[in-house]
Amino acid sequence: MNGFTILRSVQHYVGRIHTVRNEIRTQRFLNTLPADIRKDIGWPDLYTGRVREN
Repeated sequence: MNGFTILRSVQHYVGRIHTVRNEIRTQRFLNTLPADIRKDIGWPDLYTGRVREN
């Protein structure tokens, strides 16, 4: 395994951590919205359906 492959693996791992943190931050924000607004945008029903498909 050369240095480039290791660097690429680390970059992928760091990128995934960044994505997960952004998703958590978004979920927290959406959960703070009033219930009627969450219902209008389909939160969390549309989200859970999307996550199950992946």
